[in-house]
Amino acid sequence: MSRFAPTRRALIAGVAAAGALACAVPAASAEAGGTGPENPPAAVNGWVTSTLARMTLQEKVGQLFIQNVYGSDANTPDQRNVPLYGVATPAEVVQKYHLGGVIYFAWTDSVKNPDQITGLSNGLQKAALSQNSKVQVPLQIATDQEQGVVTRIGPPATQFPGSMALGAGRSADDARTAAAITGQELKAMGVNTNFAPDADVNVNPLNPVIGTRSFSSHPDLVADMVSAQVDGYQREGGVSASAKHFPGHGDTATDSHVAFPIITHTREQWEQIDAPPFKAAIAQGIDMIMTAHLNFPALDDSGDPATVSKPILTGLLRNELGYKGVIVTDSLAMDGVRQRYGDAEVAVRALSAGADQLLMTPAMDQAYAAVIGAVQSGRIPMADLDAKVRRVLELKYKRGMVAQPFADPAAVSSVVGTPEHLATADAVTDRTTTLVKNDDKTLPMAVDGKKVLVTGYGVTTTQILADVLAAKGATTTVQQTGTSPTDAQVAAAVAAAKASDAVVVTTMKAWDTTVTDKRAGQQKLVNALLDTGKPVVVVATRDPYDIAYVDRAPTYLATYSYSPVAIESAARVITGDVSPSGKLPVDIPVAGDPDTVLYPFGHGLGF
Repeated sequence: MSRFAPTRRALIAGVAAAGALACAVPAASAEAGGTGPENPPAAVNGWVTSTLARMTLQEKVGQLFIQNVYGSDANTPDQRNVPLYGVATPAEVVQKYHLGGVIYFAWTDSVKNPDQITGLSNGLQKAALSQNSKVQVPLQIATDQEQGVVTRIGPPATQFPGSMALGAGRSADDARTAAAITGQELKAMGVNTNFAPDADVNVNPLNPVIGTRSFSSHPDLVADMVSAQVDGYQREGGVSASAKHFPGHGDTATDSHVAFPIITHTREQWEQIDAPPFKAAIAQGIDMIMTAHLNFPALDDSGDPATVSKPILTGLLRNELGYKGVIVTDSLAMDGVRQRYGDAEVAVRALSAGADQLLMTPAMDQAYAAVIGAVQSGRIPMADLDAKVRRVLELKYKRGMVAQPFADPAAVSSVVGTPEHLATADAVTDRTTTLVKNDDKTLPMAVDGKKVLVTGYGVTTTQILADVLAAKGATTTVQQTGTSPTDAQVAAAVAAAKASDAVVVTTMKAWDTTVTDKRAGQQKLVNALLDTGKPVVVVATRDPYDIAYVDRAPTYLATYSYSPVAIESAARVITGDVSPSGKLPVDIPVAGDPDTVLYPFGHGLGF
């Protein structure tokens, strides 16, 4: 542990681990950026050059947009598309703008089940490839399958507990395997682009938007995990990966979805803390890097978000780091990028700054027209447009989208959620669960014949725990209390605890009392249960930082995720079927004092 900085203050002071820069690569690396050698192979160069030469201006500009479309089928009208695009079916949206890509979410009804996803993907690809055009360019079909708290496609697709859990496992091989399986399953469903891994270094325990999406608060561990996952997604999984959020979103207490964060790191601190994971991704040949909607004055003092900053995207990422791949913006519907400029102007400024693709503009007609107009006026030179489109086309060719745009519906069930994949996910997850406290040796717990109350956050979470404990012979009672337990719910849980032999209580961001749901109620619940004198096991199902706010608890497990695979693993630890081996990937500070460490990076108990 000697190479790791002991506190967040130490990191911010510029004394980060000496190994943090070990993953830096020369800017002239031939493979930087995932576009292959400086001179692409003849086959790639031939298809790209001939395709680019035959594209209209409108088709070129369309390749720069990745949009969300509503509907579970490509050719079924969905009226939610009409206000955004003026047409109703997802296929019509793709064809109207010659889109470069689409992105899937549950809220757009894109991801219901593997067969539906595969059908939608194939339908959208058919729309892209059957236009009245001199060229045929397949779509990037993307989603955010980071795993853990950012998971777009649920079961039966294989689930993993997410980045911070993998950081707790400390195994680059496990991180690579998780990415490879995720990538293989996405590709089987026709999803060829994953906006993952998260390359942010979460040095701020109060970070509301990154948190467990980050592998760790220590740059070298994040860099190792990012490198492994890029390899897993791209080489073994066959899908494009996208490291995010450049130049680094790990030290903010502001959510860029709803506000405009400011990162106060110096340039030297950026080099030590934020840069190493992105350098590692570039060295591994990452296809895409996603921008962050935040202000980083040490890198650009204009006040602009990084997404529209030429000093950051072109000066730093392209020129200094030597990145040659595709730069994609984060969602342009987020408030962090919309506060300073209008939607059409944001699109033009992001491209002028160095971005190649624009994600989810909320004003497609205006943005599309504005970019075309900017090219026609010379504000965006045609040579720059062609360079952007060339990078996109090279990515599509290299990643196999041109040769094999369609997924095989008959093969989906032999890839997605197979018994082998699920067993691997269980084994990987069992190596991540972290026992932070076991002062009274409550764990492992022999539950056979005992009455166990399972309470706290999550309808599914509490039920899964209860089911596993019941299978081991316990008589279980479930009282789900959510993220903001009322006094009545606390009283009912206390009454049930008094009639039980033991209690398992789940928390979810119990530290965050700034939100409107007043999660301090979770702290009150845990303390009231402890007052009963019954053995109480606290299971933090998201951020590991909750223990600082319920430090009276003698027994505390961190799962880093409320995904069923993580909760089942926690149950196996509770019953002793699995000996915990996870180590904290972050420092847990004292409540209200971020510079005093309560439990250090690397801490973790076994039995």
